[in-house]
Amino acid sequence: MSENVVHLHKPHDPPPPDTAPTVPDAPPTRPVPLWVRSGRAVKTAATHESTRAAVRAAARHSLYTLNGGRIVARRAWDGRTGSRYERMIRAAEAAGNLEAAEEWEERLQRFRAARHHRRMDLLHSPVEAAKGVAVGAGMSIGVLVALGVVMALNTGHVGDVITPLTATIDFIALLIRIVQVVWGPALSIGPFLALLALWSVGRKQQAAPNWALPANARSDEGEPITPSIVVKALRDLGVPALRNAIKEMGDAGASMLGPIRIAGCGVEVDVTLPSGVSTVEVQNRRRKLAENLTRHEHEVFITIPQAARTVRLWIADSGALDEPIGPSPLVTDESLTADYAKGRAPWGQDLRGDAALLSLYQRMLLITGLSNQGKTAALRALALWLAFDRSAEFRIADLKGVGDWDMFDGLATVLIQGPTDEHVIEATEMVEDGVEEMNRRLQAPPGTTFPPLILLVDEAQVAFMCPARDEQKRFYGGSKATSRYFTACRKIHNQGRAVNVLLWQGTQDPTDQNLPKLVREGAHTRASLALGTESQARMALGDKAVDGGAAPHLLRQGLDQGTLVVASSGIDIPAGQASITVRTHYISTDDAKEIANRAKALRDGVTTLHAIDRDEERDPLADIASVLGTASRVLTADVLKRLSALSEDAYGTWTPGDLKRVLEDAGAEPYKSDGRMVVARDRVTRALANRDTDGSASAAG
Repeated sequence: MSENVVHLHKPHDPPPPDTAPTVPDAPPTRPVPLWVRSGRAVKTAATHESTRAAVRAAARHSLYTLNGGRIVARRAWDGRTGSRYERMIRAAEAAGNLEAAEEWEERLQRFRAARHHRRMDLLHSPVEAAKGVAVGAGMSIGVLVALGVVMALNTGHVGDVITPLTATIDFIALLIRIVQVVWGPALSIGPFLALLALWSVGRKQQAAPNWALPANARSDEGEPITPSIVVKALRDLGVPALRNAIKEMGDAGASMLGPIRIAGCGVEVDVTLPSGVSTVEVQNRRRKLAENLTRHEHEVFITIPQAARTVRLWIADSGALDEPIGPSPLVTDESLTADYAKGRAPWGQDLRGDAALLSLYQRMLLITGLSNQGKTAALRALALWLAFDRSAEFRIADLKGVGDWDMFDGLATVLIQGPTDEHVIEATEMVEDGVEEMNRRLQAPPGTTFPPLILLVDEAQVAFMCPARDEQKRFYGGSKATSRYFTACRKIHNQGRAVNVLLWQGTQDPTDQNLPKLVREGAHTRASLALGTESQARMALGDKAVDGGAAPHLLRQGLDQGTLVVASSGIDIPAGQASITVRTHYISTDDAKEIANRAKALRDGVTTLHAIDRDEERDPLADIASVLGTASRVLTADVLKRLSALSEDAYGTWTPGDLKRVLEDAGAEPYKSDGRMVVARDRVTRALANRDTDGSASAAG
């Protein structure tokens, strides 16, 4: 008996190791409905650039024709009626100009009288025209018959008498036939020609919405400034009284505008505001006005001229202010000279593109702005120009100390460079020495003339913020009467101008702490680069300049480097304005070194002190050698002056006899050259070398 084995589970062969498990087939995707595909196709076709261009073109040319007809109709209506005069009267009344309103009313009366006279003439014109036609026809027939008689006498044929008359009749018949042939097509083509003429007018005036214009016309960046554009920009400024007044003026809103004048790389126009609109309302909306004029904010400047209720707009050509100006004449003209009393420094260009020349004669100077905006370069450019006047003496303290003033080593009698408290102490003592020199000059006999002494402090905020104290516990910094630097600055501001002792300061980010009010208001020339706030602008330039439109706080930080807003009597400022914007020439450090070398060649050797040490034991012979510089010989009077500048305490009371005694003891006595006593550098150098040799031998023995 056989047994059957029943397997309850179906055996499965294990999958081969190389084969991957089978993935079940994905369910078939559902077909996209026809209406969805149709909608996508319609959307793609509707949003395609070609479709958009076609729609814009159709709308543009249709609106050209429609608005062209409107323009022609408006012109015809203005020509046949007194509406133009009435609009001008309303505009003058809205602007408060009653004299102009009366003048336009007189013109309207003359126009109406002339129109009435023409209409009265039309009552008699049919009779006069009929008489004229009859007389003309009779005379023409008579002339033709007379001409025929002459022809008949000439030819001997009597029939030639009517030949001219017959020819004229045939010519008239030919004209009638031509008109009959042309009249039908002309009636068909005429409307199309009329539409073409209207389209041409609309196209010339760009009488279509901006979105429908071509791409090149749709981009209105740098659009030329016209009266209509200025009026529209003012209307949309957001000042209700101004908007309503312009609406009352109609198209005659341009009556508010003076002539648009080319001014450098832009245009300038005076706007007389309607009654009830203040100049401040326009000034406070500078950005919106610039955008309405299709300009950036920095390309529109608003100032207040002398005329009442008037603002002066200067509108730059688009992008013009981003282009650099040319190099400084100090770089390009090696023959350039300077005259402190009568000359002017070539500082840069104003917005009109004219040269901006600054007089430095007896003017204290303050330049401020945010960091890295070109303050040092602007200040250094003025000093480089004045260095070509041999009479000018510089004492410079650079409280940043990164080498911006290195080229003045050999030009300045004092050059302090560094940001530490020790450098501030030296800078303070330098300014205090200037006060002593000022007092000495003030006590000189009346009529004495003095060469300019320029005390220049760059990064002056470091001095005002210095916490160091002297032996008497007096602060070097600060803005109190006990502050040494502040007090010295105030003394020079009070009386230094009279004797040509001047203080030039450059400072950053002005505040009441790092630039006290009494010091900033003591500067005759105040200039500011880009600042952060209006309150800082008022500190830098004063309330009068800012109220008159000066806005250094609206300059672009990092982009308007070297652009200054200047308030000074030493520069030509347009009448009625309190400030002027100057784009200064940039002089690189390398160019500045070359310019300084040219200035050094004009001078007879200047010894530069790099520190002021009042307690140092002086070596008279070594100091004499140092002040002689590179000159082969120097007048004894000049040597005494240089020694006094080197150390007032040690040499301030020296006489020519003291100098002669020291030199004779060293074997380097002065001698006469061209009748004047001089000191020879070779003799002093040899005496120093001999002294050092003798000293070394004595030490060895």
